[in-house]
Amino acid sequence: MATPVSAFVLTAADLEVNVLEFRQRSFQFDRLVEWEGDPYAVFSRTETESESQFRPRLVHLHLVLPLAWVVLDEANDELRIAPRGGTPPPRLIESVVEVGAEPPQFQEAGVGWTRVAPTHDARWYAPSDRADRLLSPSARAALGP
Repeated sequence: MATPVSAFVLTAADLEVNVLEFRQRSFQFDRLVEWEGDPYAVFSRTETESESQFRPRLVHLHLVLPLAWVVLDEANDELRIAPRGGTPPPRLIESVVEVGAEPPQFQEAGVGWTRVAPTHDARWYAPSDRADRLLSPSARAALGP
């Protein structure tokens, strides 16, 4: 049974009070950005690189996706990814993988995703079909830190 979601485009205020689950992690809303004429939502998360290291460092994760793909799952008070503005796919319970062990391309919520690591402490995720535009150095500078 599908979880009811709101059908309207969310505002920054809607996004600020909820978290988005991605890769079995909770991401906080950072900002709305218009890039090449389209509105995007940027979410972020900071986590420890690896607890098994003697001196683990912090890694800053950034997720950028079209604003229209973000829907509010009102029953669970959380944001979900609904590819191309449709209904979010069913939740999959998977093991959490350390960010450094993730493949650079993968599937999540019915969408192909690309991950890049422009610096040792930052990882950016974007839909693969838009990754060339959204993960370029100029786009990352426009989208945020």
